[in-house]
Amino acid sequence: MPGGTWTAQNKVRPGVYINFVGEAKPVGTLGERGIVSLPLPLSWGPVKQVIAVEAGADTFDTLGYPITAPQLLLVREALKRARLLFLYRLSTGTQAAATVGNLTVTAKYGGTRGNDISIAVQANIDDPSKFDVKTLVAGQEVDVQTVATTDELQSNAWVNFSGSGAPTTTAGTPLTGGSDGSVTAQDYLDYLSAIEVHDFNTIGLTATDSTTKDVFVSFCRRLRDDEGKKIQVVLENYPSADYEGVISVKNGVVLTDGTTLTAAQAVAWVAGATAGAAPNQSLTYDAYDGAVDVVPKYTNSQIIAALQAGEFVFTAIHGRAVAEQDINTLHTFTPTKGKQFSKNRVIRVLDGLANDYMRIFSRSYIGKVPNNDDGRNLFKGEIINISNQYQNIGAIQNFDPQTDLEVLPGAESDAVVVNQWVQPVDSVEKIYMTVTVR
Repeated sequence: MPGGTWTAQNKVRPGVYINFVGEAKPVGTLGERGIVSLPLPLSWGPVKQVIAVEAGADTFDTLGYPITAPQLLLVREALKRARLLFLYRLSTGTQAAATVGNLTVTAKYGGTRGNDISIAVQANIDDPSKFDVKTLVAGQEVDVQTVATTDELQSNAWVNFSGSGAPTTTAGTPLTGGSDGSVTAQDYLDYLSAIEVHDFNTIGLTATDSTTKDVFVSFCRRLRDDEGKKIQVVLENYPSADYEGVISVKNGVVLTDGTTLTAAQAVAWVAGATAGAAPNQSLTYDAYDGAVDVVPKYTNSQIIAALQAGEFVFTAIHGRAVAEQDINTLHTFTPTKGKQFSKNRVIRVLDGLANDYMRIFSRSYIGKVPNNDDGRNLFKGEIINISNQYQNIGAIQNFDPQTDLEVLPGAESDAVVVNQWVQPVDSVEKIYMTVTVR
C-alpha cells in the first residue's frame, strides 16, 4: 500500500497519506544582555577589527597583558559586570623590531608592548648543529623553536621572523622602536563602521572631546530611531544629549588599591554594568565593584541639579561608591515621552521588547508565515509569550493580551500592524514615612 505525505488531496492510488506536524507554539525567548563595546587606544593586539573578550578569558596572547595589568584597566572595569566585551583597538602604532645577525625579528603588532619582547638564540644541547630560538615577553618565555637555519623559523603569536642562513647566538636582544601612535577622528569612524554589524547592548566612549561625542550620539540616534537597533551609548559629561539612548557619567571613583578613575574612565564600568543589567534590574544605589570613594564629591544641591540635568552621578556612602540614580540624559519631557523614559530600567524593558520582537520576527516569521488570520495569530502568540516572560520576571505589569494587544493587517498585503500597551515596572527609589510617637 502506498503512503507518504500530502499537500493537496490529489492522490491517485489508494493508500494512507499522513502529515506529522507539531502544534504551533511560540519559539521566542528573552534575548540575553551583557554585551558591551569599547574603542580604546591600546599597546598591543589586532587593529581595525572587533575583538571578542569574554569575562574571565586569558588576555595575554590577544591583548599583550594579563587582565590584571594596569594597561588593561578599562577592559577589566567593563568586564566586572558584562559577560562579553567587543573591544576595538583604535591606533595602529609602530612595530618594534630587532636584527640578530642575519635574522630580522618584527613584533606582530605595533605598540609599546613590542619593546618588552626579546629574542634569545643559543646552541641546542642535544644537537649542536641546531639552535634554540626563544621569544620572551617581559622575561617570560612564550615560544621556543629548534632550527638549523633562520629560514625554518615560523611566526608565532608575538613576532614574525625573516632571514636566511645560520642564526647568530645572543643571550637576549630586545626589540625596539615600538610606539602606540595617536588616535584620529577617522579611527573612531572606522570603529563605528566595524561595530555596527554586531549585536551589543552598550558602547562606552572614553574620549572627552565634544566632536567625538557628537558623532557617537548621532550614531546612537540613527541605530535606535531609524534602524530599530536599541542600544545605548555611555560617555562622560554630556547631558546636553538629552536623549534616552545616551548616558552621561558626571564623576569618577577611587578603587580599593587607591587608583583614581576619572569620569571618562568610569564610563567603562557604567557601560558594562548597563549592558549586564537585566530588564528587571536597576543600578540605582548599586555599588561600583571595588570602589571605596568618589571624585569629585558633590553637595546635596549639586547632586539634585545633576540628576535634574540627566547626569549619572556617583556618591560616597559608608565606604562605597554607589550610583545615585540609574538615569539617562533625557530631561526635556513631552506628553509622549515622559519622565519614565529617563529611567534606564524602563528603557531596558522597552529596548528588550523591541529587540526581541525584531529578532523573532526576522528569524521565524518574515517570508515564512502567510499574512492571514492564522499567520497573524501565530505572531500575536509570540508577542504574548514574550510579554508574559517580561511580566513573570517583574519587568512589566498588568499586561492583558485581550485588551493590551492588537495584531492587524496593514495597508498592503505584506504588512502587519501591531498595537501594544505595556506598563514597565520601575524600582522603589523614594520612601516617604511618617512615624508617630505615642
